[in-house]
Amino acid sequence: MDKWDKRFMELATTVASWSRDPSTKVGSVIVDSKKRIVGVGYNGLPRGAEDNDRIEKRPEKYEYVIHAEINSLLNTTVDPEGCTLYATLVPCRQCIGAMAQKGISKVVFMPPNEEQGKRWNTQESITYLNEVGVSWSVFEG
Repeated sequence: MDKWDKRFMELATTVASWSRDPSTKVGSVIVDSKKRIVGVGYNGLPRGAEDNDRIEKRPEKYEYVIHAEINSLLNTTVDPEGCTLYATLVPCRQCIGAMAQKGISKVVFMPPNEEQGKRWNTQESITYLNEVGVSWSVFEG
């Protein structure tokens, strides 16, 4: 791990704190090869959606919430081809597919905590990252 990984993961953690989700706050930062931030996002409702308690109810919230990784891809200021994405949680397969389509070359993610580990299958995500050719590393900060 280098100092830049630590800095960008700290920023992703700050961005995650902006989420209103009471159980899982996720942040994402996209960085180009020159260490410039080109996109950020957190998990939440889309622009214009009524900010109500549906974000607090499972499984209903899954139909409304945009994941942090997708939000950061949508918020990029440039084409993210070849960029690195930092995420505060292992990405799901849908987000991995979107990252591959946009040309993200590497993902750095935090390992899930015990409670998150019961809901997310990290090995399935890693298998899919390998399949679509996106390199990855687990942040051990």
